[in-house]
Amino acid sequence: MSSQGQNTGRRPELRHDPVTNRWVIFSPARAKRPTDLKSKSPQNSNPNDNSSCPFCIGNEHECAPEIFRVPSDPSDPNWKLRVIENLYPALNRNLEGPCDEKQDMGVPGLAMGGFGFHDVVIENPVHSVHLCDMEARDIGQVLLAYKKRIQQIATVESIKYVQVFKNHGASAGASMSHSHSQILALPIIPSSVSARFEGMNEYFEKTGKCSLCEVQAKELLIDESTHFISIVPFAATFPFEIWIIPRAHSSHFHEFDFEKMVDLGGLLKLMLRKMSLQLNNPPFNFMIQTSPLQVKESEFFYAHWFLQIIPQLSVVGGFEIGTGCYINPVFPEDAAKVMREVNLPVEG
Repeated sequence: MSSQGQNTGRRPELRHDPVTNRWVIFSPARAKRPTDLKSKSPQNSNPNDNSSCPFCIGNEHECAPEIFRVPSDPSDPNWKLRVIENLYPALNRNLEGPCDEKQDMGVPGLAMGGFGFHDVVIENPVHSVHLCDMEARDIGQVLLAYKKRIQQIATVESIKYVQVFKNHGASAGASMSHSHSQILALPIIPSSVSARFEGMNEYFEKTGKCSLCEVQAKELLIDESTHFISIVPFAATFPFEIWIIPRAHSSHFHEFDFEKMVDLGGLLKLMLRKMSLQLNNPPFNFMIQTSPLQVKESEFFYAHWFLQIIPQLSVVGGFEIGTGCYINPVFPEDAAKVMREVNLPVEG
């Protein structure tokens, strides 16, 4: 039976993911075939109007202040990537002192000053080049830039969590078509991160094992490299969601060296290319789901980071917003099979 007919006669099923600590409803009747969810509005991979793009080489003066570049010589105009402050930051890096929680007047909630860091990583100087077009080694340099910036931010005591993310395509939240990603450092631990930690801890308390080290199901596997595997998670929240997981147990993304970053770059490129070919170049988001900066020794046993890729193929509706429980029309095993059918090599 082909992968396009596997949903026939399959019953709905609820699955709980011990990592996200979330229930998901799988309802295959909502899509006749897994590939019915191909993007209806693919992204233009080579936009024509780049004359006024501040991220392009030569337009550096139009950007917010630079933090660092690669190569590091600021007088060298031939840079490969730049890390800059976000011109329209969500949080303010110039607020003074630690952030103290305070009870607002007559309101049952807490407020604190909006201190934090919001940076942009310009991944390539050329407007038409996207992350999946780059060599694995160059993607590794982008990942290494994330690591360097996280390590810099980690010296600020009041920062608790650093989120690295990429929005590709307008409907995925990208306001600029030039390939870039973002880093947002927070003085709090977000609730979804806390829920993930609680789920991982609960699994560890029951089994004595790390929930991500235990992922071995061949039917969920897409590809693998020397240091990483890529899967569709057992209870994927979104159709064709992909996780890239380190083989070795590791709590923090920024612990990895350049060799492993290049290896991750090759597998990330492969996943983005497969997703583009099979799903009609959809808008997507990727997030590095790492641990809070300060982790207790007891938490290292179950804290395991991963890179999450979500193609934007479905709309979140009232049920999902109201319950926090999502409906996915594609079983993960079927999604993984569709992705395995694309025969492309992993670049090293």
